[in-house]
Amino acid sequence: MKGKVYLIGAGPGDPDLMTLKAWRIIKKCDVILYDRLVDPSVIKKLPEKIKKISVGKKKGEDSDIQQKRINDLLEKYYNEGKVVARLKGGDPFLFGRGGEEAVFMREKGIDFEVIPGITSAIGVPTNAGLPLTHRDYSSSVLIIPGHMKEGNKLDWKNISSIDGTLVILMGASKLEEITNNLIRNGKSEKTPVCIIQNGTTNNEKIFKGTLENIAEISKKKKIKAPVVIVIGKVVDLLYDKNIDVQT
Repeated sequence: MKGKVYLIGAGPGDPDLMTLKAWRIIKKCDVILYDRLVDPSVIKKLPEKIKKISVGKKKGEDSDIQQKRINDLLEKYYNEGKVVARLKGGDPFLFGRGGEEAVFMREKGIDFEVIPGITSAIGVPTNAGLPLTHRDYSSSVLIIPGHMKEGNKLDWKNISSIDGTLVILMGASKLEEITNNLIRNGKSEKTPVCIIQNGTTNNEKIFKGTLENIAEISKKKKIKAPVVIVIGKVVDLLYDKNIDVQT
């Protein structure tokens, strides 16, 4: 019996923002390997017959060791003839190591298909009423990670020079370092910043500030992951849709 793996994006948080195709595929799978950022309500909606395995990285766990475990599980269940859903938060090919898993499966001869998802980098600000582009404010968007692979570095000089919207994922614990790098490389201290915590869920919170004070606001409000950080003039377009905007 031939197996199959589906690399699926779970969207930005709210299970209703998953695609119809994603739900259709998941419900016919034998096994689901899901990440920490996948909303628990998604797992609760799955038929009992599906084997559910959490493969989210735990605090302090080596990410490469965890990734090897995930790869081993994908290969194991595929070789057993199982239909496997590899469910990842957001879109599987944006900062979620989905590209690495795809390369691994290609090298192992594993039959797989990718199902796109709404990335939190776009879905979370949009859900909060924050347009990332606007003809009078910004015509470009740059998405960067808050954490890099050891040995890799971001080009903060070029990033700081871009007159557009900057979106940062996985940046909650690195916020002070990020803002310092931007200011040090020429970005105005008064540049507007918005942090959206637990975006698209019932626990969503929004915080506004500037490069100059957002790190202090984050400490004061004890902001923790998951967050999406938006930097640029478009932050001034954020409208209040009955969300408590905190500063």
